[in-house]
Amino acid sequence: MTGAPVPEHAPVAVLIGFMGAGKSTVGLALADLLGVGFCDTDHEIVARAGRSVAEIFADEGEQHFREVEAQVVTDVLATHPGVVALGGGAVMTPAVRAALAGHRVVHLSVTPEAGFARVRSSQRPLLRPGPVAGSAGISPEDRYRALLTERAATYRQVADITTDTTGRAPAALADEIARALGVRPASTLRDEGSPP
Repeated sequence: MTGAPVPEHAPVAVLIGFMGAGKSTVGLALADLLGVGFCDTDHEIVARAGRSVAEIFADEGEQHFREVEAQVVTDVLATHPGVVALGGGAVMTPAVRAALAGHRVVHLSVTPEAGFARVRSSQRPLLRPGPVAGSAGISPEDRYRALLTERAATYRQVADITTDTTGRAPAALADEIARALGVRPASTLRDEGSPP
């Protein structure tokens, strides 16, 4: 995305994508490759709120969670110079999409089968039975597929780069993303600074 000026301490890369796409795993691998820090905004929300994402959903609902998430994402995008991974639904909030303007955004895509296999035993609030809009009587797998389909166009619209993580190793994905962004690994920079 382009447009708004990016803060001086902007992230090297911002990873977006649906739950189970591998944002945290690939994000850590990319941060390690580049020698920078990593921030998962869901973890940042938990740290600031002192409660899990599931607890916030249960106690105050998705709308409140999205408001908290938008504030945390905006703060992190303005201050974290490393790799940032956003929660799967973050880009559905207009304030988050606006905050992403000018940042290097990477969409990690995944097939429904592979993504659901990664999260099926997790406690993701949007996959739990209960009061999620239009989800009564829908299995977690069908809900996963429906949400992925609903969000796919927005992910593509927001991203500068899209890469499929299905069946691929995090290290290989990190290398591919670094090359696509034109960012050089820390080892390369150290090697160039060393005497011959």
